[in-house]
Amino acid sequence: MVGKTVVSDDEDEVEMEDDEREAVDGDGVDVEDRRDDDDEEEDEEGQDEYEKDGFIVDDIDEEEQDEEEERADSDEERQKKKKRKKRESEKNYVLDEDDYELLEDNNITGFHRPKESKKFKRLKKAQRDAEEHSGFSDEEEFDGSGKSGRTAEEKLKRSLFGDDEGAPLEDIAEEEEQPEEEDGDIGEEDEMADFIVDEEEVDEHGAPVRRRKPNKKKSRQAPGVSSSALQEAHEIFGDVDELLQLRKQGLDSGEWKERRLEDEFEPIVLSEKYMTEKDDRIREIDVPERMQISEESTGPPPTDEVSTEEESHWIYNQLMAGMVPLFGKRGAGTPEERRDLLLNRDDITRFLELSHVQKLDLPFIAMYRKEECLSLLKDPEQPEADDEDQDRSERSPRLKWHKVLWAIQDLDRKWLLLQKRKSALQLYYNKRFEEECRRIYDETRLSLNQQLFESIIKSLKAAETEREVDDVDSKFNLHFPPGEAGVDEGQYKRPKRKSQYSICSKAGLWMVASKFGYSSEQFGLQISLEKMRMDELEDAKETPEEMASNFTCAMFESPQAVLKGARHMAAVEISCEPCVRKHVRSIFMENAVVSTSPTPDGNVAIDSFHQFAEVKWLRDKPLIKFEDAQWLLIQKAEEEKLLQVTIKLPEKVLDKLISDSNDYYLSDGVSKSAQLWNDQRKLILQDAIFSFLLPSMEKEARSLLTSRAKNWLLWNMGRFCGTKFL
Repeated sequence: MVGKTVVSDDEDEVEMEDDEREAVDGDGVDVEDRRDDDDEEEDEEGQDEYEKDGFIVDDIDEEEQDEEEERADSDEERQKKKKRKKRESEKNYVLDEDDYELLEDNNITGFHRPKESKKFKRLKKAQRDAEEHSGFSDEEEFDGSGKSGRTAEEKLKRSLFGDDEGAPLEDIAEEEEQPEEEDGDIGEEDEMADFIVDEEEVDEHGAPVRRRKPNKKKSRQAPGVSSSALQEAHEIFGDVDELLQLRKQGLDSGEWKERRLEDEFEPIVLSEKYMTEKDDRIREIDVPERMQISEESTGPPPTDEVSTEEESHWIYNQLMAGMVPLFGKRGAGTPEERRDLLLNRDDITRFLELSHVQKLDLPFIAMYRKEECLSLLKDPEQPEADDEDQDRSERSPRLKWHKVLWAIQDLDRKWLLLQKRKSALQLYYNKRFEEECRRIYDETRLSLNQQLFESIIKSLKAAETEREVDDVDSKFNLHFPPGEAGVDEGQYKRPKRKSQYSICSKAGLWMVASKFGYSSEQFGLQISLEKMRMDELEDAKETPEEMASNFTCAMFESPQAVLKGARHMAAVEISCEPCVRKHVRSIFMENAVVSTSPTPDGNVAIDSFHQFAEVKWLRDKPLIKFEDAQWLLIQKAEEEKLLQVTIKLPEKVLDKLISDSNDYYLSDGVSKSAQLWNDQRKLILQDAIFSFLLPSMEKEARSLLTSRAKNWLLWNMGRFCGTKFL
């Protein structure tokens, strides 16, 4: 029968006593061995000496020489024996178990605990017990005739399996296979267990109840650990078996598996080793990691054909408009160069399908899907392969940049961000308009707000750039300012800065502003040629001052103040109209010029060898001529207050813009009241153009020049590094 060997408490104590007895016996044997060795040495020394007893008569000289030689040999052998015995005694020297523990507690090295084989330990004990009961050892097993009482085979058998008179092997095996539950009954109780005597318990019949002794497990001390340290650890941590059981239960439950990494490691360590939940999600999704990170900000790209066609058309228009520097030093290139690029819009559509639907990365597409977008793989700066007869060995190696593909990917990201922003703004506009409708009870104001809201949503859907979306957002915030909703619901009203437009609107001057003629939306559609002028503008019969006198109040006491406030409202509405801003922006970006002049400090600091010498004097340089990073030098010199920079429209272009605005905003009436109303309209246009539109366009031009210069610098630095390390 094969089973788990269980050791009882009595047997453990017997083992410990036997071990101690063996250690003591071993020490005694060592001492006796050393004494026997000394006696043997003295006997050998005595035997080597020559005694004259008169029995043998020999030659004195020869005998003296032989004795000297024998004495020298015996001395050398004696010294060797002593050294060998000393080494063996030092090697086999055994200390007590307490001495070994004391050395280990004091961290003393240089000693080795003797290794004992634990196999058949109980069999060896049984053998020693049998030898003790027999009363003689192997050396003493001689009979009276001088013959050995046991043969060599019997001695070997006895040394391996013990004496037949000892305990049978089966009994020893059965003792080792006793169940562990008997340890509590067999083991002895603690010495202080009977110190306090409890009353004897009896059952319901009066018979004494036998109390089962507690199952005490004798702690087995690990080698190298003192009993005091083990006891201290037990007092601190408790029972080790209970801890292991609790950990096993925690591992079986899913809670430990979910939070074990977060409990055992710091968050920075988990992020460095890519062991966070985000990293696990990235590994589970079979998509390139850079695409997953990009989709976190842009959202999932649309995969339907309509959205893909719309995006490809937008990207093609952006490339043809020169928004991306594809021609190196020439920046976006001339319109003729952009037309000669010969990009196929169908290739852009297929590229978007490979990227959005199949989730293929750009290098993979350029290497293994090039046949699906061949027109996008051409480098605008590299000439066509018309000189194929040229020796290939003479050609310098070139790095394929795939500029067009990278530009399309950048524009794809901008498109997705634009669509995401437009969707978010539309949700916000709907919510904000509903709140505004609940707050206003005037039917005229409600109908006007409804028309404004519909035009804003229409403009938002038609917006194709970030600038146009900003224009729509500014118009919505003008007519539906934030911060007004929620006041009636018990929320606290946060302090805000009131604009002149909001003050005039609350005073009711929006009704006067609506009498000036065309609304800002109608004016924008006419000036941008999106809608032709069909009907003539009818002027009011009364003069502007007579109209304004009906709207005087405590804040606007005179008709002139009322007209001034109404003109301000009309000018702000025109400047915030998306159609008007788009028209003025196109004119400004194509015709605006940049001029620089040194300040007094710059006139002294900038000489012919200064880094700003080339931009010290610029006179009417067009915006479209800034193809390199020259604008960055101008911007740096302006920040250091060494240059004064002006961006403006030429006089001819500005006069044409004003005349076109007058044609579409003024009436054709010739009466005196019509002339007075036209004078008010001219003031409105002048205020809108010079106070709002042109300063806003100048800021946009500065931002555009900075973006183009940085993109050009980035492309050229990449080209330089590519040719340098190729």
